[in-house]
This record gives sequence, C-alpha cells and structure tokens, in this order.
Amino acid sequence: GYTRPVVTKDGDTIVKEGRHPVLEKVLPPGTFVPNDLCFNKDQRVLVITGPNMGGKSTYCRQAALIVLLAQIGSFVPARSCTVSRADKVFARVGAYDDLVLGQSTFMVEMSEVSRILKGATPDSFVILDEIGRGTSTFDGLAVAWAVLEHLTGGSKDSEAGGGVTGTSREALPGPRALVATHYRELTLLSDLRPAVANYSVSVKKRGDEVVFLRKVTRGVAEGSFGIEVSAMAG
Repeated sequence: GYTRPVVTKDGDTIVKEGRHPVLEKVLPPGTFVPNDLCFNKDQRVLVITGPNMGGKSTYCRQAALIVLLAQIGSFVPARSCTVSRADKVFARVGAYDDLVLGQSTFMVEMSEVSRILKGATPDSFVILDEIGRGTSTFDGLAVAWAVLEHLTGGSKDSEAGGGVTGTSREALPGPRALVATHYRELTLLSDLRPAVANYSVSVKKRGDEVVFLRKVTRGVAEGSFGIEVSAMAG
C-alpha cells in the first residue's frame, strides 16, 4: 500500500490518503483511517482543532514522517504523494521536564519552540502539538497566538528576532506548519492571516457517547470533549 512520491524543489505538498507508517501496523488491520494533506501558497499554516484522542497528534506526526520518508528515497504510506523539499523538519510534541537542569515542562517546551522559531526557514516543515499548555490559560493562549503569528512569516527587514513587525520591502513566507491545539481562539487567525487555514478532526455524539471518526476535514471543531474523555478514564 505504499506509493512512490514525487519530490519537487518548491511548490505544493499534496498527500492523498496518507497513513502513519508505524501506527497502522499496531492497530487491527483495516482500522486506521487515512487522511489527506495539502500545503500551497494559500495555506501554509494549518490549525488543527478537535477532541482529545481524536487523532490530531497522529495526523501531525504522520505528515512529518511522510515528508521525511519521501526525501530519504523511500516509498510512502499514501495513495499518492507530492512533497516540496524541506531543509529541516521540526517537531514539538509531548510533555516532559528536565529537573536536573531546573527546567519545568513549560520551560522545556518554550526552549524547544524558541529553537524552532529561530531555526525554521520558508523551506522548513514544522509540527507543533499543544503549544502553551503548561501555564495559565490566558498566558498559554497569548504564547500560542504569538507563535502562530511568527509562523505565518515576516520580512527581510523585520526587527531583530524575525517577528512580523517592522517595515518591509519584501515579505517572506513562514515554514509549512501543522499546529494541533485545544485553543479554539487560534482559529480566528485565519481571518487575519491569509496563510492560515482551519482543519478539525471529526467526532459524532450519540447521546452521552462520543465516537471518534479520526477524519480530518476543513473547518473548526465543535469542542475538545475533555469532560467526556475524563469520564471515559473513570
């Protein structure tokens, strides 16, 4: 079920029915739900909202793995695949600390985000999973919002630090980025930044039961269903 990808110097990244190469092997046969992926000049930062356990993290990681597999010369788990080359692949996922060095989970997260923002170029591929969750809600939302604004690109004449402010003669696009988040407020950025597009993982409610459909579609999720997932955990 793997296909030979087309790798281009620049252009769109389009994956049809992409799959996670590891997860699909551990799940019962036929249960993994494939998903499409599209990056083009009109959407370079995809904000993914949806429920806990709905598949946001899987979607982000399989995209990065497909890009990596394509560039090392491998066939990829998809029906078809065209990938624009990436000079670097950055990932900020999971939550952990480094107590020996006196760093909390939030400090580790911010340090990694800092390295990504400073190192990413318009040719880079970035996945960010739940930025800003290690502090207060409004602090976390403010940090996540600023990170997203930065990812949408700046200019050659921007102020030090590569922000989106400052006078500019030539605007530079940001990297291709997938951002999974529970902050639905971040979806408002699609109205302010043309490069931002909103996607969500589908869910269906049957009474008090939540059914995860694992399908990524255009639009904003109804919610995160954290209460329902907590109940599932007992």
